[in-house]
Amino acid sequence: MGANEGKFAVVLLSGGLDSMVAGGLAREAGYHLLALSIDYNQRHRVELRAAGRVAQALNAMRHIVLPLDLTAFGGSALTADIAVPKGGVGDDIPVTYVPARNTIFLSLTLGLAEVAGASDIFIGVNALDYSGYPDCRPEFIDAFQTMAALATKAGVEGHPIRINAPLQHMSKADIVREAHRLGLDAGVSWSCYDPTPDGEHCGLCDSCRLRSKGFEEAGLPDPTIYATRP
Repeated sequence: MGANEGKFAVVLLSGGLDSMVAGGLAREAGYHLLALSIDYNQRHRVELRAAGRVAQALNAMRHIVLPLDLTAFGGSALTADIAVPKGGVGDDIPVTYVPARNTIFLSLTLGLAEVAGASDIFIGVNALDYSGYPDCRPEFIDAFQTMAALATKAGVEGHPIRINAPLQHMSKADIVREAHRLGLDAGVSWSCYDPTPDGEHCGLCDSCRLRSKGFEEAGLPDPTIYATRP
């Protein structure tokens, strides 16, 4: 526990495997956890229910679900009536990209962290096995860290809130192994962009394919129920 004993961290929880592992690493490092999830009126509610399960599994002191209706903007398959692609992970930025999502979400997380007196923020972005979103890259996290130091009272007073992205350079298999090592139940997390009416992972969207590939490459059993096997 050491140097982080008694410190607070805000974990941005989507309900997915990546944010769960990021929170698990924060907990392992000795932080007291505050969890924040954004209800942006996304395509389905199941990931918010998963975020609640993850917050409980991480023993978060508090879990805030903040409403922010991004369907007023649209522009994404997750916030507008646009079909979720099922053809596999490509090289282009897919329509499941929500414009400026991590910029918006991290700004809200930064505000909570400053009010709560938290020293750190943890976010589960990843730049290896992912769908190519520009706001998951290390350059973005570095730039946001610079902005956070300039934009907050904490930063101006010389103790800027740190932005931690511990999964940044991990493969999905690495993340699956970390979940296992941390004793986290990956089955409580949710990854699918387009769940079936029965509440199963579709198995064909980018996120399902990456999740399944991670478990396969990690050599660990996948607890996920897929409507169609990726």
